[in-house]
Amino acid sequence: MTTARLILLDHAVALLSVVSWFGAGIAAAVRRHRLGFGLLIAAALVTLTRIATVSVLAGRGRWFVTEKVLLGLPLLGVAGAAAVLIAGPRLRTAGEAAGGRLPVNCVVSLFTAAYAAVAGLVVTFLAGHPLTWSTALTTVSLVSAGALLTARVAAREADDEEGRGEPGRRSAPTRRRFVGTAAGAAVVGAGGTGVGLLFEPVGSEVTGGGAARSSGSRPARSVAELRGSGSPSSGGTTRRHVLTAKTAAVRLASGREIDAWTYNGRVPGPEITATEGDVIEVTLRNSDIEDGVTLHWHGYDVPCGEDGVPGVTQRPVAPGEEFVYRFRADQVGTYWYHTHEASDPGVRKGLYGTLVVAPREGRRPDEGSGRQQVDATLPVHTFDGTVVVGDQDGRTVRTAAPGTEVRLRLVNTDSGAHRLALAGTSFRVAAVDGRGLHHPEQVRDVSLRLPAGGRYDLVFVMPDADVALVIDNDRDTGVWLRPDDGAERGPRIEDTSQWPELDLLRYGTPARPPFDPDAADRHFTLVLDRAVAMVDGRPAYAQAVNGRGHPSVPDLLVAEGDIVRFTVVNRSLESHPWHLHGHPVLVLSRDGTRSSGGPLWMDTFEVRAGEVWEVAFKAANPGIWMNHCHDLPHAEQGMMLLVSYDGVTTHFGDGHAAHG
Repeated sequence: MTTARLILLDHAVALLSVVSWFGAGIAAAVRRHRLGFGLLIAAALVTLTRIATVSVLAGRGRWFVTEKVLLGLPLLGVAGAAAVLIAGPRLRTAGEAAGGRLPVNCVVSLFTAAYAAVAGLVVTFLAGHPLTWSTALTTVSLVSAGALLTARVAAREADDEEGRGEPGRRSAPTRRRFVGTAAGAAVVGAGGTGVGLLFEPVGSEVTGGGAARSSGSRPARSVAELRGSGSPSSGGTTRRHVLTAKTAAVRLASGREIDAWTYNGRVPGPEITATEGDVIEVTLRNSDIEDGVTLHWHGYDVPCGEDGVPGVTQRPVAPGEEFVYRFRADQVGTYWYHTHEASDPGVRKGLYGTLVVAPREGRRPDEGSGRQQVDATLPVHTFDGTVVVGDQDGRTVRTAAPGTEVRLRLVNTDSGAHRLALAGTSFRVAAVDGRGLHHPEQVRDVSLRLPAGGRYDLVFVMPDADVALVIDNDRDTGVWLRPDDGAERGPRIEDTSQWPELDLLRYGTPARPPFDPDAADRHFTLVLDRAVAMVDGRPAYAQAVNGRGHPSVPDLLVAEGDIVRFTVVNRSLESHPWHLHGHPVLVLSRDGTRSSGGPLWMDTFEVRAGEVWEVAFKAANPGIWMNHCHDLPHAEQGMMLLVSYDGVTTHFGDGHAAHG
C-alpha cells in the first residue's frame, strides 16, 4: 500500500473514532445504555485500530506521525482508557435496567474521549509537522475545557431532574447555551494560537549542520553585483531580443480567442535560441501589466542578479519601465522563461516562452548520423481547460520522412503534471530538464509523467508509419507525425491509457556523479503540508513548509563549495513539483529506494502525495535563491523559502519580500 493510501486510511479510522466516541457519549446521555455499551466497545476497537495504522505509517517516516505519536494518540489513549474503566461497567449493568440515569462522570468520560479524538484529527489538519509546545498546550487546554463544561452541564441537568435545584438558583444551561459556551472556548483557544502566529519569526535561518554565517570577515556581495558575462566565448555572438509584456486578444489555431497576458502579443512568447557560448541579452519592457513583470530563466543557472525574482534580485518591472537581462549561454538544452511577479496569474494567462541552447560543435552527442533532422520545441499549456501545444489547440500535425531523426522538446508550462505517451515508435528520453541522460535505452509502449515546469527531450527515428504524442490520454490532443502528406486520412492512434509509467530513477546507465552526496556538508529537511500559518503577513490555511508559510519559513544557509543534501517529505494528499533556482539537483532516492539508473539531474522534481525524496547539489552559484513548489498557486499560498549563500545580500528588500 502506498503511503498516500495509508494516510487516507488513517484519516478514515480517525474519523470513525470520532463518530464512535461521540455516539457512545450521546447514547449514554439519552439513556440508550445497550447502544452506548456497544458503541463504547466499537470506539475502543477503533482506537486500537488507529494505533495499528499509525504504527504502520510510522514505518514510512517519522514525519507522517509526529503529532499523532506525541499528542493525538496519548491524549486519546488516556481519555479512552478512562472512559472504558469508568463508563464501561456502568453501561453494561445499566443495560439490564433501561431508563436509569448514569452517574455524571460516566457521561463526561465518554465525551472527553470524543473531544480528544476530534482534537487529534484537527491538529493533524491544522498544525501537522512539527508539533510545537503551543499547539500541544492549546489542544490539551481545549479538551480539558470541553470536559469541564460537559461536567457542569451534566451535573446541572442531574440536579434539576432530581429536584435539588435551590430557590433563586440559576437554571441549568440549555443545550444551545452549552454549544455556545463550548464554541466560545474554542474561539479563545484559536485566538491564542492566532496571537502566536503573529510572532512567527521572519528572517531566521537554519544551517543544516554546517557552519553558521560568518561575522563580516570578508566584504559582503550584493546580488546586484552578480550579473552576467559581458562578452561571448570564442566563436560566439551576442543575441539581442526585446520582449514587451502586454495584454492582448490571441486567436488560437481553432479560431478560439483568449484574453491573454503576452510577451510581444504572442502566446507563447518568442522562442529564444542560442548556441553554446553566445551571450543572450533580453530587454524586458512592460506595456500594461499592472501587477508588474520579470523574466525568470527556469532551469538555467544564470548569475543570481539575472534570476528575475522581485524582492530578491530586482524590483518588478512596472508599466512603462524596462530591465535588461544578460548572461552567457554556457548550458546546453531545453529550458523556458516566465514571469516571477504574480507568477500564478501571469504564467497561467500566457507570460511564458521557451529557451533552447544548441552545442557549439554543431551536432548533438547522441545524434549526428547525417540524417535529415526535425527539432520541435513544444510547450504544453492549458487555457481555461483547453490544452495548447505550442500555439495550437487540438491536434498539431507535422510531416517527417521515414528515417528522419526527430527530437521533441516537451516543456510543461502548467502548474500540474501531464501524462505523455508516444505511440507508433520506440524512443529514448535523451534529456530531462535540459540535462542529457547517460546512455538512455530505447523504450516503447510506456507513458511519461512530466512535472510542472519540467522538460523531456524525446528522440527517435521516424518510421514509415504514423507516430502520435498523446497528452493526458486524449487522442484528439497532442502531436501527429506522419511519414507523408497524408492529407486525405486521419491518424490511427492506439489506446495508451493502460501503458505503465517509465520510472526515470531506473532508466539509463549508472555513472559516477561529480561529487559524493554521502559526504554532504549540510543536510536540510523540508516537510510539505497544509497548516494554519502566516502568509505575507496574514493568517491563512497555508501550503506550508515545516509548519510555516512564506516569508516565515527559515532560510537554508549554505556556503560556496558546500555539498548540500536535502530531504523533501510530502505529508499532504497533493503533489508538489519542487523547484530550486540556480542549481540542478542530483536525485538520490525516492521513498528510501536509491536511484539505480543513469545520474538524474533535475531542476523540478515532483514529490507526489506521501513521497519522500532525497536530492543533493553543489553550492557553486553564489546568490540568494528561491526554493519553492512550482504548482504556482501553492507557492502563492506560502510554499516557498530561500537558499542563502553566506556573504551575499540584497538591497531590493530583506529577501523575504520575494514574490511568487
